[in-house]
Amino acid sequence: MQSIVNNGFRDRRDEMACKGRPENRRENRVVVKEDYKTAHPWQKKRSDERKVGLVMVNTGPGKGKTTAALGVALRAIGHHHRVKMIQFMKGDPFYGEILVRDRLPELEIEQYGLDRFVDPKNPEPEQIQRAQDGLEAASQAVLSGDYHVVILDEVNVAMSMGLISTEAVVELLGNRPKHVEVILTGRDAPQAIIDAADYVNQITDVKHPYQKNIPARVGIEF
Repeated sequence: MQSIVNNGFRDRRDEMACKGRPENRRENRVVVKEDYKTAHPWQKKRSDERKVGLVMVNTGPGKGKTTAALGVALRAIGHHHRVKMIQFMKGDPFYGEILVRDRLPELEIEQYGLDRFVDPKNPEPEQIQRAQDGLEAASQAVLSGDYHVVILDEVNVAMSMGLISTEAVVELLGNRPKHVEVILTGRDAPQAIIDAADYVNQITDVKHPYQKNIPARVGIEF
């Protein structure tokens, strides 16, 4: 009798396990609408508002200025927007955002710097020239209107060091097409840039791994 009961229990357990298998389980699959404008009635108004491009500044001594800009880039790409990043004073080809370009065709990145730091008291002539070339590339990207988001990475530092003209950057921001969002990153943002911006994010340095002698980590800091 005990054997019959046990066998019956095992039979029911096996039946339940079979029903729980992925190939036998019925699932209420959620269909994701490709066009967010038709997902909800209230999205239509929001989609109209998104045609307005603004100016965002990520500055301050803390970590995360470029990282935050890349977060916006990822969100924009999710909506099939084109993004271009101009990196000033950077020439290292092993940044994570450089290595991912082949997997994110909507993200274009160009570097206008060398793979070494800039001496603010004595920048190399080539470093100055590359920064000038970066400003020209930034102007073409912004004024073309081909991109929804243009990120000028470390441009604030390039201006504060005198590698490029702050007045030229302010003029570029004023002449941008209405739909183009421009994000400027880097510490020491000039006051004229802050005045021209719609967002100003001051990233502080409350705690940092460097204080514990933890070096920059692959995939986190670069």
